[in-house]
Amino acid sequence: MARSKFSASLMAAVLAGLVLTGCGGRGSGDADKKNLDRFTAEEIYKRGEFELENSRKPEDAVFYFSEVERLYPYSEWAKRALIMQAYSNHRAQNYEEARGAAQRFIDTYPGDEDAAYAQYLLALSYYDQIDEVGRDQGLTFQALQSLRTVIEQYPDSEYARSAILKFDLAFDHLAAKEMEIGRYYLKRGHYAASINRFRVVVEEFQTTGQTPEALLRLVEAYLALGLTDEAQTAGAILGHNFQSSPFYQDAYRQLRGRGLSPEARGDSWLNNVYRQMIRGQWL
Repeated sequence: MARSKFSASLMAAVLAGLVLTGCGGRGSGDADKKNLDRFTAEEIYKRGEFELENSRKPEDAVFYFSEVERLYPYSEWAKRALIMQAYSNHRAQNYEEARGAAQRFIDTYPGDEDAAYAQYLLALSYYDQIDEVGRDQGLTFQALQSLRTVIEQYPDSEYARSAILKFDLAFDHLAAKEMEIGRYYLKRGHYAASINRFRVVVEEFQTTGQTPEALLRLVEAYLALGLTDEAQTAGAILGHNFQSSPFYQDAYRQLRGRGLSPEARGDSWLNNVYRQMIRGQWL
């Protein structure tokens, strides 16, 4: 189950399931879903729990939790059922429906102790849809925004730590997308376009694992353009921060092959990065 707080004992859920099937066990199909207004909110809610524990289709649980909200809209059970709708829909990979239920919980019960969990579920509904690097990254941005909300609004919640870890992974995902496009341009000799992509990684995603390779590719692109000051500066940043990296070893060989050394030279945007990252001069 999603939260132990919402889980009655399994026996209670089973008993609720038997009540709703006329003590005939499961298997009555759609007949089980009729005339639910004859049952209490608790009985319907526990049938939803039963379905969630035993059915291979989380959508079955969604139905019962939705019915609690519909039939008993102002009850405590309706509040519990709403967040369980979000959880059950997420398990069913019905991400849009999960977001809708989670957002309704946040809007309706903003001060509730489980608002943090609802916000976390909303963020997960975006995060779990993040596809391969080559796909559109709109969902990644939405995941980052939602995870940031968990981190900033609920820093002491049990979900904040997980949100931080997922935020870092999603952030790295965006940087990987920039690297993929940059490498594409670099291989085709579109050096200026590739530099723009690698620059984004170095300036905006410098805490990710993509930065060492971005600096190496900047060395390659600038050398191809004959811009040696920029290439040497990129090499200097790479060497200072990632000296043990194979990317630095590669960059060093390329620079030495041109009779150059990794050192800060000139007055390009890379020099600003060098001053900030290495000398701590931010102004």
